[in-house]
Amino acid sequence: MAGPIVRLKDIAARTGFSVNTVSLALRDSDRIPDETRSRIREAAEALNYLPNFVARSLVSRQTRTIGLVLTDLTNPVLTRVAQAVEQLLGERGYGTLFGASNNDPAEEIRVLEMFRARQVDGMLVYPRTHHQLDAVRRLRGSGLPVVLLAGARDCGIDVVGTDERRGAYKAVMHLAALGHRRIAMIDCALRHGNVEKRSGYRQALADSGLGLDPDLELDPGGHTVAHGCVACARLLAMADRPSALFTSTDSIALGALRACQLAGAAVPGDLAICGFDNIEYGEYATTPLSSVNYSVATIARRAVERLLELIAGGDPLPEPIATMIDPALILRESTLGAV
Repeated sequence: MAGPIVRLKDIAARTGFSVNTVSLALRDSDRIPDETRSRIREAAEALNYLPNFVARSLVSRQTRTIGLVLTDLTNPVLTRVAQAVEQLLGERGYGTLFGASNNDPAEEIRVLEMFRARQVDGMLVYPRTHHQLDAVRRLRGSGLPVVLLAGARDCGIDVVGTDERRGAYKAVMHLAALGHRRIAMIDCALRHGNVEKRSGYRQALADSGLGLDPDLELDPGGHTVAHGCVACARLLAMADRPSALFTSTDSIALGALRACQLAGAAVPGDLAICGFDNIEYGEYATTPLSSVNYSVATIARRAVERLLELIAGGDPLPEPIATMIDPALILRESTLGAV
C-alpha cells in the first residue's frame, strides 16, 4: 500500500517554517534565502514529498503536460522524434503524454480527444494525413496550442516539418544526373493522401526531360521492410525494368535491397536505390543507403519552441506559421557504388 500523502504543512512542521515559506522554497523563489531553501528541500526529500500537480494546475490553469500524437511508434524516425521531444520538454519542466494513431483516422481522433480531456497545455501532432486535418483544426479553434510535425504549408495550423517535396526532388534529380532514364518510385504515403513526395518525384522527372510512366509509381500497401521487398520484386520482374528507384522511406528501401539480393540484382549496378529519412539502419546496411535526411533534432527543437511560444502567448492564438526544413541529400553506395 502507498504511504500517507506528504503535504506542505508536514514539511513546515518538520522545519519550523511557515507553509507559505515552504511553498515558495519548493518553487525556487528568489524571495527565500539559499540556506532556507536548502533546509526545506532536504526535509521534503526525507519525507518523500511529491508536488501535487493537480492542485497546482487549478491555480495556474496549466498542467505542464504536452500531448504527443504520432502515427506509428514502431517507425524508427518517429521513435527518435518522441525521444527528442520528451527530452526537450523535460528540460523545460513539461511532461509528455504519448499516443499513436496507427494510421487509423478514428484512433487519431480518439487520442486527440483523450489528450484534450486530460487538459494538456498543448499538442504536437504527426498526422496520418497532411490535408484532412479537421479534427486538429477544431482543437486549434478551441484555443488549444497545436503544432504539426508534418503537413502542408497552407493547412491553417502551425507546422514544423521536412519539405518532403524538395527532398524527393533532390533525390530524383541526383538519380537523373547519374544517367538513369527509367526511375521508379515506391511511395507508401499516397494511400493517406500525402502527395508531396510524388509531386517532387514528378517535377524532377519533368525538369530532367524524362517522361512519366505510371507503371513505375507503386503503392506498396504499407511502410514496412516486407512491403518494400514485395513492391521492388514487382519492379524487377518487369520486362523493361527501371535502373533506379526512389522510395518514400528507408524501411521500404531496405526491403528493396533485400529484393535485389534475392533476385541477384546488383546495387547500384542493376538498380540504384535512394531512400528517405536517413535512419541508422540504412547507413549500416550491407549496401549503405543514399537517403534524404530527416533532421530529427532540428524539427523537434523548433516544434517545441513554437509550441511553448503559443502556450505563453495565451488567447487568441496568432496566425499559424509553417516552418519547412530543406533536407540534405546524403549520398552513399546504393547510388554511387563503392568509393
